Amino acid sequence: MIIPVRCFSCGKVIGNKWELYQTMLENDYTEGSAMDAIGLQRYCCRRMILTHTDLISKLLQYNPQERSREQFRAQFRQQPSQIIAIRPAAGSATPARPT
Repeated sequence: MIIPVRCFSCGKVIGNKWELYQTMLENDYTEGSAMDAIGLQRYCCRRMILTHTDLISKLLQYNPQERSREQFRAQFRQQPSQIIAIRPAAGSATPARPT
């Protein structure tokens, strides 16, 4: 999901190194040379970076609240005549329910 802030084994801060590591891999560094350049010498910290899977961007595609908003908006853009205004009944403080 999100890169951990610290190494689980030794406690070294590694969360700030993830983006730099990704840019180095895009610039044709090998995994080992990128970790050496960043300063990750311990194998426990290297494990944290090497085995991390960045799923946050994939999970945001499946946000159910955003999807329901989009579906709601699309439905009423296509069929505006189906919108019904609920008005209070005469002499009533609460709105009347449609039957």
